[in-house]
Amino acid sequence: MKLALIGAGQRGMIYSRHAYQSAEIVAVVEPDDSRRKAAADEFQIPLDKQFASVDEFYGLGKICDAIIISSMDRDHYAQTMEALELGYDILLEKPISPSPEECLRINEKANKKGRKVIVCHVLRYTNFFAEMKSIIDSQELGKIITIQHNENIGNFHMAHSFVRGNWRRSDLTSPIIMQKSCHDMDILSWLVDSDAKRISSYGSLTYFTEENAPAGSAERCLDCKVAAECRFDARKAYLPVRGQWPATVVAADQTEEGLLQALQTSPYGHCVYRMDNDVCDHQVTLIEFKNGVTATFNLSGFTNKMCRTIKIMCEHGEIRGDDSLNVIEVTRFNSNMVEATQQTVIRPTAMSGGHLGGDTGLMNDFLQNLNNPGFSSRSSIDRSVESHMMAYAAEEARVTGSVIDLDQLKAKLQQSEDRQ
Repeated sequence: MKLALIGAGQRGMIYSRHAYQSAEIVAVVEPDDSRRKAAADEFQIPLDKQFASVDEFYGLGKICDAIIISSMDRDHYAQTMEALELGYDILLEKPISPSPEECLRINEKANKKGRKVIVCHVLRYTNFFAEMKSIIDSQELGKIITIQHNENIGNFHMAHSFVRGNWRRSDLTSPIIMQKSCHDMDILSWLVDSDAKRISSYGSLTYFTEENAPAGSAERCLDCKVAAECRFDARKAYLPVRGQWPATVVAADQTEEGLLQALQTSPYGHCVYRMDNDVCDHQVTLIEFKNGVTATFNLSGFTNKMCRTIKIMCEHGEIRGDDSLNVIEVTRFNSNMVEATQQTVIRPTAMSGGHLGGDTGLMNDFLQNLNNPGFSSRSSIDRSVESHMMAYAAEEARVTGSVIDLDQLKAKLQQSEDRQ
């Protein structure tokens, strides 16, 4: 099996390393010289298959079986559509596109061309969420009534990725609920086994603004007189984790000197209160599904840990989970307040790899798809568009202060597409 990589950033390299265990990486497209070279060296890609632009690569025609597209959000559409035209199957990093119209066009073209597009909804491939899905589907607690789901982004992660990092501005990439939380829209729809009916959402950029900058602080951490008292001092964020994420995003040179040099000029050394960021640092979304289940989803940059916590309330009991602990608690309801609690604690089988093993599961799924025409992926483009519609609706609801009817939204988008 021969694959090509478009976008040799963190996610692209993770997927490629998994694939490289059983497949060949024959080409890389990456505009950053150091990242392109690092990928070429690691995967033994010859010089004539190393490209700074995707046009150079596509100009060769179809030269391998499939491609991994892990570029920036707003590049996905054009790169995916051209790949489909050339006859490639695709592993596509989420989001499919920030534009719902573009998501629909990709889905339509993939089906028209008979090509496979697998979206990187890695949470579907974790034993943690798969176990929850199994409990729900067993009906041992009856039907789901309502869900509370939290994406705890982690304060340092918020600062790194969504204040200083590539995804800080929705006009350049995606709104945070699309970029970060289409995962969660996907998981909720999957667990509930229903499309969404109505969505409302509320949130804003509240804390990471100039008005909250400490008195006497500077534009850059290395020049700041009050850095010692600031938890967002870039030296505190990156030097203690040299060689690990997120320091590896800051600079290829992971020595202390290399990181400090990068912090002098890159956004990662800039004051978090004086960036050009505009994405929400907190957002709550209310969802009514077509089967009557309701859900609240809380995305927050004001947590200490990076994790997802969930409580699923059913007719005869509740399911609680914390993916950072890899623990699920299943509790049956009592008849009174003194009766002994009937509770089962489940620790799903641990899997190697990031996202609780979801990265590994996704790549195994993708490679099986390529080798087996009849294989049905958990995160095919057909199944993955719904989560993007939900995320788009949530942002539209937040911005307009309205309740979005999903069927009306889809009909409006389809009408727009028909007029193209």
